[in-house]
Amino acid sequence: ALMSPPGRTEPVPCPLRGRAGGMDLAYVCEWEKKPKSNHCPSIPLVCAWSCRNLIAFTTDLRNEEEKDLTHMVHIIDTEHPWDVYSVNSGHTEVITCLEWDQSGSRLLSADADGHIKCWSMTDHLANSWENTVGSVVEGDPVVALSWLHNGVKLALHVEKSGASNFGEKFSRVKFSPSLTLFGGKPMEGWIAVTISGLVTVSLLKPNGQVLTATESLCRLRCRVALADVAFTGGGNIVVATSDGSSTSPVQFYKVCVSVVNEKCKIDTEILPSLFMRCTTDPARKDKYPAITHLKFLARDMSEQVLLCASNQNNSIVECWSLRKEGLPVNNIFQQISPVVGDKQPMILKWRILSATNDLDRVSAVALPKLPISLTNTDLKVANDTKFFPGLGLALAFHDGSVHIVHRLSLQMMAVFYGSSSQRPVDEPTLKRPRTAGPLVHFKAMQLSWTSLALAGVDSHGKLSMLRISPSMGHVLDMNMSLRHLLFLLEYCMVTGYDWWDILLHVQPSMVQNLVEKLHEEYMRQNAALQQVLSTRIVAMKASLCKLSSSTIARVCDYHAKLFLIAISCTLKSLLRPHFLNTPDKSPGDRLTEICSKITDVDIDKVMINLKTEEFVLEMTTLQSLQQLIQWVGDFVLYLLASLPNQGSPVRPGHSFLRDGASLGMFRELMVVIRIWGLLKPSCLPVYTATSDTQDSMSLLFRLLTKLWLCCREENHITEPDDALIDECCLLPSQLLIPNIDWLPINDGIISKLQNKQLVRLQFGKAPGLVGHTVSSQFDAFVRAPGQPRIDHLRRLHLGAYPTEECKSCTRCGCVTMLKSPNKVTAVKQWEQRWIKNCLCGGLWRKMPLSYS
Repeated sequence: ALMSPPGRTEPVPCPLRGRAGGMDLAYVCEWEKKPKSNHCPSIPLVCAWSCRNLIAFTTDLRNEEEKDLTHMVHIIDTEHPWDVYSVNSGHTEVITCLEWDQSGSRLLSADADGHIKCWSMTDHLANSWENTVGSVVEGDPVVALSWLHNGVKLALHVEKSGASNFGEKFSRVKFSPSLTLFGGKPMEGWIAVTISGLVTVSLLKPNGQVLTATESLCRLRCRVALADVAFTGGGNIVVATSDGSSTSPVQFYKVCVSVVNEKCKIDTEILPSLFMRCTTDPARKDKYPAITHLKFLARDMSEQVLLCASNQNNSIVECWSLRKEGLPVNNIFQQISPVVGDKQPMILKWRILSATNDLDRVSAVALPKLPISLTNTDLKVANDTKFFPGLGLALAFHDGSVHIVHRLSLQMMAVFYGSSSQRPVDEPTLKRPRTAGPLVHFKAMQLSWTSLALAGVDSHGKLSMLRISPSMGHVLDMNMSLRHLLFLLEYCMVTGYDWWDILLHVQPSMVQNLVEKLHEEYMRQNAALQQVLSTRIVAMKASLCKLSSSTIARVCDYHAKLFLIAISCTLKSLLRPHFLNTPDKSPGDRLTEICSKITDVDIDKVMINLKTEEFVLEMTTLQSLQQLIQWVGDFVLYLLASLPNQGSPVRPGHSFLRDGASLGMFRELMVVIRIWGLLKPSCLPVYTATSDTQDSMSLLFRLLTKLWLCCREENHITEPDDALIDECCLLPSQLLIPNIDWLPINDGIISKLQNKQLVRLQFGKAPGLVGHTVSSQFDAFVRAPGQPRIDHLRRLHLGAYPTEECKSCTRCGCVTMLKSPNKVTAVKQWEQRWIKNCLCGGLWRKMPLSYS
C-alpha cells in the first residue's frame, strides 16, 4: 500500500518547446584572475537568495603555492554585486548546503563532514558576518538543510489581483510552526538530513543555548544521496529521500519535533513512497539510471514534488502530487455494512501530474518562492494569469540554456539561450551536434522572491543575473504587465520583502503610472493598515522615482518625508501626560487634534490651548535634540522660500507645497519646538536674520499656516494667494536661506540596467560612471571632493574627510556613523529607529574610512 503501482494515470508528456525570450542577462560579475590564487567552483556548488535580496554562494579558493583549498562563502547585495563580502567558512570539507532564514538576516551553511554553522550580521551590517552557533553530526555529510517553519504563510491570489482590498489579494493561511514555545511563539532552529539516513534537529533557546537531537529516519538505514525538506500546515515536517538510483523508490517520512524535559525529541514515521514513471516505461526503463534532482515544489507544500532523472547526456523531469483517494471495498463487505459518504476508507497515493520528453542534461533547478494559491487544482489557469512569473520553475541545462516551465504542467513559459547554446528553437534535441570541450553552464541557481530575476553561478564561478519578464516573453498588453508589477509591489509592501528585483523591469515611461496606481491602491485600504504601511509606501515611491529623469527630484522629497515622519513620531513620543492614569488621548494625539482644529496663524495662540506641563523635558534631552529641531526649522524656511518658484522646473521640495499632511506635521512640530524654546532657548533652531527684533519662528509659522490652509483638504487644494507669495518673496531679504543637504544620487546598479544592455562587473571593483552622466539640474546631488560631509540621520557634520567609521544604506545611499556618540536616552530612542535598517528599509553596509 505504501508504493504507487506502475501503470495507470498516464501523464501528458510536455515537450519543452516554445517561443524564445522572456529572459535576458542584466549583469554578470566575475572574479579577477590572479596568478597565484584563484576562485574555482566547488563541487557541489550552492547558492541561496534571501528575501532582503542578499545572495550567498560558495567557491573554493585554490592557492597554487600551498596546494590547498579554502572553502569560501560569499555574500552580495544585488544592488552592489561588486561589493562582495567573502569569508573563510572554516568548513574543512566542501559546503553542500546554504539556507537563509525567513527574515533574510541569518544564514546556515553545512558541509560534507556533518558540520552546520549559523552566520549572523555583525552590528546589522550586510557586509560583516560572524559565525555564532552551530551543530555537528561528525563525519556524516549533510545532503539537505532547512530552517524550521515559523508558522507565517501569506498566500497570493493571482486571480484576485484586481481586487481593491489587500486582504482579498493576500490572505493569511492557517499554518502551525514546527515547534512552539510557551505562549505559542515559534521556536527557532534548523533540521538537516545526512547521507547515512540520519535526521538532526537543532533548536535555538532564547538564552542562546542550542538543543540538538539526532534520529534515524527509519529502522533500516540506507544511503541518502538526495533529500529535501517540506512542512505541513499541522506543524509536522516531511522529508523526501532517494539513494540516487532511479530503480529505487523515492521515500517520504513524517518527522515530529518536540521538547520533553528540556531535551529535543524526534519522532519519525514512514509515508507512501513512489517510483519514477520513466523506470516503469519499457521504452525508458534503463535509459535514466540516476535521480539527479529531488525537490518539493515549495517549503510549505509537502504534497507536490519534482524529480529529475538523468544519464550522461539527457534528463527527464516529472512532477508528482500526493492525493487522498477512496479505497474500494469488496461487495461482500458492502452488503454487510454499506459504505456511505465520509465513512469510505481513504488512502494517500502519489499520482503523477506531468512529465517532459527527453531533454538535454539538467545541471540545476530553481524553485519559485511565491506562495501562490491556485484555486483550481487542475492545470488550467486563467488567460491573464497563466504567464504570471511565480507559477514557473527554472531548469538549467549543460548546454548553457535556462528554461522556465510551469511548476505543475511543466509547459514552457520562457527560455534563455546562453552564448554556448544559440540555436533555432525548433531544432530537435537529438540532432544537435555536440560541441568540443566543456560548455559553460549554471551549476547552482536561485529565483528571487518575486520570481522576476534569476541568479546563476556557472562552472567558472561567475555570477549571472537574469531578468525574467513579467509576461514571460509572451505578448501581453502593457496594462497586464503593469498589473503584474503592481501586484508584486503590493506583496512586497505587505510582507516587508525587498523589491529590488521588481525595479529591474520598470522603464522610465512606467514610473509615473506605477506611483499613481500604487497610491490609489494604498488609499483604498483601511486606516489601520495605511498607518502600518505609511513609511513603506513612501520608500517604494522613492525607489521608483529614481528610475526616471523626470521624477528624480521627487526622490529627495520622499526621503525628506520619511525623515519628517520619523522625527514627528520620536518627538511626540517624548511627551508624557501630566497624570499617568488619565484615560484621555495621549499628548501627541491631542497636539495633532488641536493643531488641526485651531487654524490661527499666531503660534502663541495655538500654544495656549495645549497643556504645557506635558511638554516639560530635561534640559540635557532638549539640547541633545537640537540637530533634529534645526532640520525642521531649516526645511520649513527652505520650503517657504521656494514657494514663489513653484512654476519653474520641478526641484527638490516641490511636492511638499501641495502636501497638506506633511505641512500639518511641520506645523505641529513648530508648536512643540516653540514650547521647548521657553524651557531652554538654546535648543531652538538658529536663523541668521537681518533684524534683531524679528521673531523668525512666528513669521515662519504664520506663512506655513497660510500655505497649509490652501492644501489641508486633499480634494480641495487651492492656489496660494498673491499676498502669501509676496511675503515668501521677501524671505531671502529677512533670513539667510539654508542649503538643504539632500541625499546623494545612489551608486547602485539598477539605474545602469534600464537600457537593457548587459553590464559586465568584477568582484571587488566598483564600476565607473562612464556613459551615465548626471544632468546639470541635479548638480545639487553631486558632492565635490573636499566638500563637508554630513551624517544624514543625526544631522551632524563629519568634515570633508571623516575619521569616524560610517555605514551607508544599500538602497538610498544615506550615510550615518557606525557608533553612536550620544549617551542621552532620547537620542538613543531616535537611533533605535534605524539600528537594523535605514528609514527607507534598506540594509546597512560598512563603508571604508576614506569613502569618497
